[in-house]
Amino acid sequence: MTALAPITTAAANLPGLIDRAATMLASAKTAAEVLEAREAAGLAYDVAKRAARLKSAKAAHDDLIAAAHRAQADALEIEAAAKRRLADEYDAAQARGEVMGRARSCVGDDNAPATAADLGLRRDQIHDARLLRDAEEADPGIVRRTLDAKLERGEEPTRSAVRRAAEDRLQRSLDRLQRIHESVRRLEENRPPPLTPEMRARQIAVFGTQEDRAICGRIEEIIERIDEQPSPAEAVRRVPPASRHAVDTAPIRRAAAWLTDFSTLYEQEVQNGTYATE
Repeated sequence: MTALAPITTAAANLPGLIDRAATMLASAKTAAEVLEAREAAGLAYDVAKRAARLKSAKAAHDDLIAAAHRAQADALEIEAAAKRRLADEYDAAQARGEVMGRARSCVGDDNAPATAADLGLRRDQIHDARLLRDAEEADPGIVRRTLDAKLERGEEPTRSAVRRAAEDRLQRSLDRLQRIHESVRRLEENRPPPLTPEMRARQIAVFGTQEDRAICGRIEEIIERIDEQPSPAEAVRRVPPASRHAVDTAPIRRAAAWLTDFSTLYEQEVQNGTYATE
């Protein structure tokens, strides 16, 4: 009975444990402080888990078990956030050369960067932290949604459930990338060979350059805009008195002369059969 006393005491102060872990993580400035916050959240999760199972074994009221499960979920959310920060801190330290990517090759090399073991971390813990971080980046809120789904079904929120959700989310991302890769590969395989200089010259002769096509497009736009206008007499009548000073007939006449010259020359071009396609 005496061995269970600390558990009972901790369970009674469970909200305090969760609040303490959240406060520690929010105020953490270093990787060591993030580790402490993770440990505090892990302790809160373990206490909540034991409390939930103890209440279940005693056939406690469903509300009491649900409250313990909610405490588990809150502790897991804090723990997952701490792990994500830990992954960021660890990767940043590796990028700065402060942490080795692998174990030391030479024993006793005091000048070598620290290893994961030196920091009190196992490789599987780093992998787990990166997994949660990457899944949360790919699908923000996935951890909380996973925990809430468990609570809604009356199930116990667990670390393994969060891990499976993260793994499934990343696997879907990998599958999507694989499909994109396959699509790109098929497009590359079906891509026509590059144009030879002769083929490119022929293409320009038939379809013109980009600027040539732009000229045609602008002429079509001018014609479409004019077709949208009412008759000249009505257009003159509908120009408001306040806007009459803004109408300059000189550029209008130049535009009309340009269109007339264009249409005349174009008709001659067609009649003489000088199209590049002929």
